Amino acid sequence: MKRIEIIANRSIEENILEALRVEGVAKFYTKFPVVHGVGGCGPHMGDAVWPEENFMLVIWCEEEEAKRIKKSIEPVKAHYSNEGIKIFEM
Repeated sequence: MKRIEIIANRSIEENILEALRVEGVAKFYTKFPVVHGVGGCGPHMGDAVWPEENFMLVIWCEEEEAKRIKKSIEPVKAHYSNEGIKIFEM
């Protein structure tokens, strides 16, 4: 069993969800609609100084589905290379 976390800018949330849908993976997930923090792309705090915000998906799945999830996100990461899309697997 794998835990996948996808953290990305809220502006591309629909693109990520569509990529997962097209691949037929991550049908069940937990979504944190607003996530604040500081990463490689700078602060995303949702305030007047740092207005951007992230979202996070947490997905529990089998190893094969985890591979397909990561594969489905690769084109989105390539297209939105400045958005700091991160995928963590545990």
